[in-house]
Amino acid sequence: MQTSLQGIAKRAKAQKKHRFQDLYRMLNEEFLLESWRDIRKDAAYGVDKVSAEEYEQNLGENIRDLVERLKRGRYRAKLVRRKYIPKGEGKKRPLGIPATEDKLLQVAVKRILEAIYEQDFLRFSYGYRPRVGALDAVDKLTVKLQFGRYNFVVEADIKSFFDNVEHEWVKRMLKEYIDDGPFLRLIGKWLKAGVLEPDGEVIHPVTGTPRGGIVSQMLANVYLHFVLDLWSQKVVKKYCKGEACLIRYADDFVCGFQYRKGAERFYKAMGKRLEKFGLELSPEKTRIIEFDRDYQPGKTSFDFLGFEFRWGKDRSGKPHLKRRTSRKKLRKSLKNFTEWCKANRHQRLDWLFRKLNARLRGYYNYYGVIGNSASLWVFFKQAVRILFKWLNRCSQLQSYNWSGFQELINYFQIERPRVVERPKTRKAASMARA
Repeated sequence: MQTSLQGIAKRAKAQKKHRFQDLYRMLNEEFLLESWRDIRKDAAYGVDKVSAEEYEQNLGENIRDLVERLKRGRYRAKLVRRKYIPKGEGKKRPLGIPATEDKLLQVAVKRILEAIYEQDFLRFSYGYRPRVGALDAVDKLTVKLQFGRYNFVVEADIKSFFDNVEHEWVKRMLKEYIDDGPFLRLIGKWLKAGVLEPDGEVIHPVTGTPRGGIVSQMLANVYLHFVLDLWSQKVVKKYCKGEACLIRYADDFVCGFQYRKGAERFYKAMGKRLEKFGLELSPEKTRIIEFDRDYQPGKTSFDFLGFEFRWGKDRSGKPHLKRRTSRKKLRKSLKNFTEWCKANRHQRLDWLFRKLNARLRGYYNYYGVIGNSASLWVFFKQAVRILFKWLNRCSQLQSYNWSGFQELINYFQIERPRVVERPKTRKAASMARA
């Protein structure tokens, strides 16, 4: 971390009510040049059609010009190019793609905001934060449910969160820690930036922040930190009888309660709390689940971050929390794999299997948790059959019989399923329970 960011982080940790000034002046050539290292060079370009590689060819001059416009107040945020990607069940998820110059500036601002807010974010928040991710949230929830006394689970989802973030609330939340007008106005420019739809229509939203934008992720965490995390910590847990916990990854979160009354009170209060800040729960994805380990093991379950959680029995017959790939995510992964095979079946075999193994390794690295071996093999066997089907459709004649195909995948050493998670030591497990 840069020295100035270390100083900000130390002060934010030591002085909780300090409001930072002179942040805008940190956006100089040296700081932006350092921030360029965090830019994905293969990312899609924005409305200006300038890729990261093209911008980098004249990086020094481009950054000097950007800094000069910032100093003179002539910087203008470009439109955000919107792209839709399949979400499943016929739905599509909108993604916002900023211009390369805006990405660079947003990375720099995100670094500053992280130095301030990482000292205040709570431990049960995992989304869009450095050094933690979705698997950490899955692991923490597993330990909490296995060793805690949580008999009821509230599974919740915020409806179109990124589209309904209220700009005025964002500004008020940022002002809690920041007293720098130009810096706040810069963030305001990105909030107000128009969105270019695929059909050429330009939309100027009055609420929301583009999903996929670099600074949008940071603002989402700030928003939910004030709306949900602090409220859960200072109000819900304080007045809730028995144990209670919250695990949040971005706008997806799960709450565990020891008693039904606590779960019901939280369920009712949560809707009113979110409504105050312009947010709304998704009715079809929000429910209270009886999750008692002694109540019909294997009959009750819920999904979180691609995994299905349910109670079962270990080898000694004691209740044991089990995780497997959620059925919905398994179907989606197989569908995506089918589309990939259809699009790349004509490629050279060495290239095809190199890319195939990279995809399989990525899948195992995420879903390869302890106890999920059976689901990994289900995916692998289905994927192999899909690959066999589409390789045989490269021409009118059948290319491989099943025996020949087995020899082919053995020759290219296709990645077999494996569990990559390692058992925790007693010390690590006790720290996770805390």
